[in-house]
Amino acid sequence: MVLSILHRVTGAFLCLGLVLVAWGLIALAAGEAAWSTFAGFCGSWIGVILLACWTFSLFLHLCNGIRHLFWDAGAGFEKSGYFTSAWVVVIAGVALTVIVWLWAAMVGGAA
Repeated sequence: MVLSILHRVTGAFLCLGLVLVAWGLIALAAGEAAWSTFAGFCGSWIGVILLACWTFSLFLHLCNGIRHLFWDAGAGFEKSGYFTSAWVVVIAGVALTVIVWLWAAMVGGAA
């Protein structure tokens, strides 16, 4: 039940995150001053938190969607497989988020 609720919440958060993506694209087209404002927001503590939550939402939603594809194929309905796959989804979502942020820190630090 918790993962089902999280799937819906992450889906809603992904939709809200599109506002940030749209702002970034508009700022990119609007010029250096607008981009500077956008980049400043994304670099602030609240911007980093929003981006990290958005990244986690993306990966949790993706992994849970893959889990649903297996269910559609008829796999994973036994009790042990059901709970194991739920933990795999959460762990994979966290791991993928950490990997992306570590990669971004390494690439950003090299520039």
